[in-house]
Amino acid sequence: MVDRQEGGAPGPNAPPDGVIHTGSKHGALIAVVALLIVAAVVIAGVVPRLKARAALRITTYENAIPTVNVIRPKMGAPQNEIVLPGNIQAFNDSPIYARTDGYLKKWYVDIGAHVKAGQLLAEIETPEVDQQLDQARADLNTAQANLQLSKITAERYQGLAQSDSVSKQDVDNATSDFAAKKAMVASAQSNVGRLEELQAFEKIYAPFDGVITARNTDIGHLINSGAGSPATELFHLAAVQELRVYVNVPQEYSALARPGLKADLTLQEFPGKRFPGTLVRTADAIDQASRTLLVEVDVNNRTGELLPGAYAEVHLSVPSGAPTYILPVSALIFRSAGLQVGTVQNGDKTKLVDITPGRDMGNEIEVVSGLNAGDLVIVNPPDSLISGETVRAVQQSASPGGTGSSASSNQE
Repeated sequence: MVDRQEGGAPGPNAPPDGVIHTGSKHGALIAVVALLIVAAVVIAGVVPRLKARAALRITTYENAIPTVNVIRPKMGAPQNEIVLPGNIQAFNDSPIYARTDGYLKKWYVDIGAHVKAGQLLAEIETPEVDQQLDQARADLNTAQANLQLSKITAERYQGLAQSDSVSKQDVDNATSDFAAKKAMVASAQSNVGRLEELQAFEKIYAPFDGVITARNTDIGHLINSGAGSPATELFHLAAVQELRVYVNVPQEYSALARPGLKADLTLQEFPGKRFPGTLVRTADAIDQASRTLLVEVDVNNRTGELLPGAYAEVHLSVPSGAPTYILPVSALIFRSAGLQVGTVQNGDKTKLVDITPGRDMGNEIEVVSGLNAGDLVIVNPPDSLISGETVRAVQQSASPGGTGSSASSNQE
């Protein structure tokens, strides 16, 4: 607006040109405000973008660090229980043969019969042996009669020799004949004794307490004692009051398998039941074919539940020679360098560790050497894992197969 004094001269405060410029101030103010608005708009658009770019950079870096699940290895038990297959055998096991030829007259026991030592099992008819014995006894009587006559003759000649009634040669002949007849009697007695022993074998007795597991003969069968042809097994006898179980112990446990070690037997037909036994002896030699030590475990079988010839699992409790650790099999790394596991050290750096395995328990494995109690072991490690790699460790509770639930997420 321009104020003018109509009809007069300009006032004392009027500009020289007589015009007042109030609009210039308002224009400058509007320009400043506009610049401020533009600057604010620019800042509001650029700064978030810069922040987003920085956050993206951080997120990308963090995502580039792989996350691994780790567990701490479990301590193994001070007593290791190794389960091995075993073969149950009778404490004494013997086939029963005949010692004389003939025909089976009668048998008194069948399979499954429990017999005592000295119990009669069967009888054999041996007519040939009986006749031979009768003949041998008759020969013995003849020899004894000849001996008696020779003795009288020798005594008479010795008496006549004192009066020089007979020659010395006749006396020597009579004395020698007496000695020969005496030897013939001894021979006849031995032959009678031999045949009496053969006749005694007509009766077959049990050599020890046990159970008859087989009967391979019947009444009227021709019995062959083995003279000139293979002998026939009549019975099979097994002592089952106590049983032997033979087990092949791997070489790595051979030093711990010593007599006196306790052992338990389990069988599929007796679920949940254990039969106690004791390791009584070892072969004291490693079998070169299997690299195992043969041991014998004796088991009391007074109840008769266990049967010879059965298969059993033998649980041996052997003391641990050194501290062992238990890991899930999912933590193992199989490479050309050998069996390894991945560990996390210094909070975020990986290291591959060589380990020595022990027992394989299916979902878990025993580690004999290579680990410490405080190690963090990677579960399900990636195939590309190398030593020195930066990772983010997520600790889990140990469980078979490495499927434990997450306990905490930390970067140690």
